[in-house]
Amino acid sequence: MVKLLRVNDVAAILLAAGRSRRMGAFKPLLPFGDQTVIESCIRNLRDAHIEDIVVVLGHRAEDVRGHLSNHQVRFAFNDQPDSEMGVSIARGLEQIGGDARAVMIALVDHPAVPPDVIQTLIDEWRRGSTRLIQPEYGGRGGHPVLIDLAYRTELLNLDPERGLRQFFDKHRRQTHRITVESPYVARDMDTWEDYRQLHAEVFGHWPPDE
Repeated sequence: MVKLLRVNDVAAILLAAGRSRRMGAFKPLLPFGDQTVIESCIRNLRDAHIEDIVVVLGHRAEDVRGHLSNHQVRFAFNDQPDSEMGVSIARGLEQIGGDARAVMIALVDHPAVPPDVIQTLIDEWRRGSTRLIQPEYGGRGGHPVLIDLAYRTELLNLDPERGLRQFFDKHRRQTHRITVESPYVARDMDTWEDYRQLHAEVFGHWPPDE
């Protein structure tokens, strides 16, 4: 008898609350191909068959909410957009329902991570051999990361300064790092030049100038 996998056992938190200060433009709403950066992130998660996606908003929350009005996502709000990542993770996790047994934590500045990489992390978790999974490329750890919700309490109480970094340092022996073929898991998009270069690599042309 074939065992059917529950489609709702993995939820995703997409972190998009920051001010994009280093970018010099508001990162989530920048063009990325025929979409925006945040829409590309959502599409990649959705194409990996994640149904429950919680977008954590902060700076320009209403602009992003309006932009995503036709997307089947839910929202959480971080009223401290200058806070560290841990605050946004907690706000997102508070919105995750009881059906989920693991959470994918994704960053809005990683819009080029392909769905097959996300699916690889999910498949590894579903095999049951590990509860903490991180992709790596060229020896560098990257995003998104998948965390079993057995760690829910810890995720709700991350160190305000070191956040996920301290969490994974603490659980280093329990973390399984999977080597993937996509360099984009380890490519931050922090500056305007980062954005231009990434867009050119993915689409073969520069993005439209602001």
